[in-house]
Amino acid sequence: MKLLVILGPTASGKTSLSIKLAKRFKGEIISADSRQVYKGMDIGTGKVTKKEMQGIPHYLLDVASPKKRFDVAQFKSLAEKAIAKIVKRKRLPVIVGGTGFYIQTLIDNITIPEVKPDWKLRRKLEKKTQKALYSLLKARDPRRARTIDKNNPRRLIRALEIVLKTGKPIPPPSSESRYEAVILGVKKDQRQLKQLVEKRLTKRLKQGMIAEVKKLNESGVSFKRLEELGLEYKYIALYLQGIINKEEMIDKLQKKIEQYAKRQMTWFKRDKRIKWIKNEKQAIDICQKEL
Repeated sequence: MKLLVILGPTASGKTSLSIKLAKRFKGEIISADSRQVYKGMDIGTGKVTKKEMQGIPHYLLDVASPKKRFDVAQFKSLAEKAIAKIVKRKRLPVIVGGTGFYIQTLIDNITIPEVKPDWKLRRKLEKKTQKALYSLLKARDPRRARTIDKNNPRRLIRALEIVLKTGKPIPPPSSESRYEAVILGVKKDQRQLKQLVEKRLTKRLKQGMIAEVKKLNESGVSFKRLEELGLEYKYIALYLQGIINKEEMIDKLQKKIEQYAKRQMTWFKRDKRIKWIKNEKQAIDICQKEL
C-alpha cells in the first residue's frame, strides 16, 4: 500500500505543498502534527483553514481536547483508520507534518505499549531537570533516547513512564510495515528558515495568537498545561501571567522556534529514505516516478 509522506522543519511550507500534490495525485491529507490534533489550537499551530484546504479532505485535526494528553499510540490508531478509509475511496493517503516520531511510528509499524497515565510517577519525574530525565531515559531505553527531543520534558516523562511501567524499552520498528512510503523532505537553508520563522511569527501575532491562548485559558486549560503545548503556547502563557514582557516573549519565541527547527532537521537527517526537495517541481517529478 503506497503512501506519500511530506515532512520537514516548522515553517518550511509543508502545508501548501501537500495541498498542491494532493490535488495533482488524487490524495487526501492526514496531519502528523502533535498539536494540530487539539481543538481550539489553530493560530499557534498553523492549522490549515477550510479555504486553504481547497476541497481536499483532511484527517486528524481537532480530534482531542487540549485539557487531555494525546499520545503517539492514539495517533497511530486514528491514522491507520484514516488510511484505510482513504484507500477504500481509491485515493492516495498523504501524511503531512513535522512530528518525526509520529511519522516513524506509523510507517515503520512501531508498537507503542498502551500505558495509562501514572500521575504520582509524573509528579515525581516533573521535579527532575531535563538533563536528568534524558540521562535516565538513556540508561533505560537508549534506542528511544536517540530519537527523542531531549529538550521536551513532556515527551521525556511520557517515554520514561512507558519504560518504568512496562519494565522494558519501547519495541523496535517492525519489519512488517503494511505501507510503502515515498518520503519527501522540504529543505530550507538556515537563513531562509530564520526569515520564514520570523515572518510566520509576525503573521500569527497579527492574526490573534495571544487572544487564542487567553481564550484557551479562560475555557479551563491551565497555564501549566498551556506551557506543555508547544513553544507558542508556553511563551504566551508566561507573558499572560506577567512572568515575561511582550518584547521578551517575541524574542524568546523567535530563538526557540529556530532551535526547534534545527532539532527537527537533526532528527530527520537520520532517515536515509527521505528524498530532500527544494521546490514543487522536484516533488512532482519524484511523485510521478514513484507513486
